[in-house]
Amino acid sequence: MGISGSDASAITLGQASEREALRRIFPRLPQSSATLVGPGDDAAVLAAPDGRFVVTTDMMVHGPDFRLAWSGPVDLGWKAAATNLSDVAAMGAVPTALVVAIAAPPETPVAWLEGVADGFREACAELAPGCGVVGGDLSVSATLTFAVTAFGDLEGRTPVLRSGARPGDIVAVSGALGQAAAGLRVLFAEAVDASGEPDADRFASVAAAHPDTVGAQLRPRPPIADGPRAAASGATAMLDLSDGLALDARRVAEASGVAIDLDTSTLGPDAATALRGGEDHGLFAAFPAGTQLPGGFRRVGVVREGRGLLVDGVPFGERGGWDPYLEWDGGQG
Repeated sequence: MGISGSDASAITLGQASEREALRRIFPRLPQSSATLVGPGDDAAVLAAPDGRFVVTTDMMVHGPDFRLAWSGPVDLGWKAAATNLSDVAAMGAVPTALVVAIAAPPETPVAWLEGVADGFREACAELAPGCGVVGGDLSVSATLTFAVTAFGDLEGRTPVLRSGARPGDIVAVSGALGQAAAGLRVLFAEAVDASGEPDADRFASVAAAHPDTVGAQLRPRPPIADGPRAAASGATAMLDLSDGLALDARRVAEASGVAIDLDTSTLGPDAATALRGGEDHGLFAAFPAGTQLPGGFRRVGVVREGRGLLVDGVPFGERGGWDPYLEWDGGQG
């Protein structure tokens, strides 16, 4: 028997059956235009007009990836969608579908998961219209965890890899640089208690005072449509800027066997944060010299003969980005 009325708004995962929880969540999820068979069977069936599909997966774990004192359910659904959509776009593909697995503590209200579903729906509608959630799994765990798999359609284009950059190529980015890192810096400086732990009571005023940077951290808006545009314009290499411009540029340089030289004069007034900050989820790409850059791409450097990363012509030895294995302090909040 279903649960209705005031009881329905207060029920937790530990009280609801999986069937009851999913019954409430499914109608809130975004629908995929590629769906032939959607949620409800053992697996979804998707159309693949190109004959190929792009697939990627990513996790978000309470502690190293988000703090519940600062992120509400809609924020988390949005960010879990955005971080996967940007990986599909970085291959030059159009996102078509998401599969979402969530493990949450049993005391989690089912209504809270409905908010997560709303976040997925809103993110897909704004960032990748036509992409939707086609299935997944729901379980219980002491640590709130999201695991999302995303699929994409290349629409006949050749996938854009990290390994294709060539000397003489233009290096360009689309999307914000450093805003998400600036937002995280503000949160850890101002939205914490006396012991330095995330403080939900202080969060609202801090977010209101810094809407752009805090918003970039909690609900990133990657330029998804610029991935396919870059591929159509002949991009030779591309990746999602998830961990920091310097760190991710080095990944392309290493994969391509070239040197990438970044020009800090193109990075705005806070070049240090633009260079080292992560989680913006913009796109980094290389294009043949003379290419008219598509969409929101702007030039930030050049590909040279050699190996590794240069900044203003000088070898850059810092890691220059976020590594959860090295930098998570064990806190949750």
